[in-house]
Amino acid sequence: MDLKLKPFDFAAAVARAGLTPTGHPLASKGVAQAADFSQMLSQSLRSVSQSQNEAEHLQQEVQLDNPTVSLEQTMVAMQKAQIGFQTTLQVRNRLVQAYSEIMNMQI
Repeated sequence: MDLKLKPFDFAAAVARAGLTPTGHPLASKGVAQAADFSQMLSQSLRSVSQSQNEAEHLQQEVQLDNPTVSLEQTMVAMQKAQIGFQTTLQVRNRLVQAYSEIMNMQI
């Protein structure tokens, strides 16, 4: 297998992170950021769900002895789905913990 690395595009990475080339956050309104967070969270959940569905589909194909699906491909998909689920679970736990701490604050 021939692996080739693509050159790193710093400007594109900074833009995806929502920063200016100097490292400062892009100017935006708080409401827009909240909407972006909810959209990002929804997109992440859809992505995790999709990877789990893909892994399940590949498992079924391996069980049916489909010659076009390899065991290695299936195992990698299963690991990706598991890592995505564990990450989602940890994010949820942190959000619940933060909510609990906020609710327990003295006013």
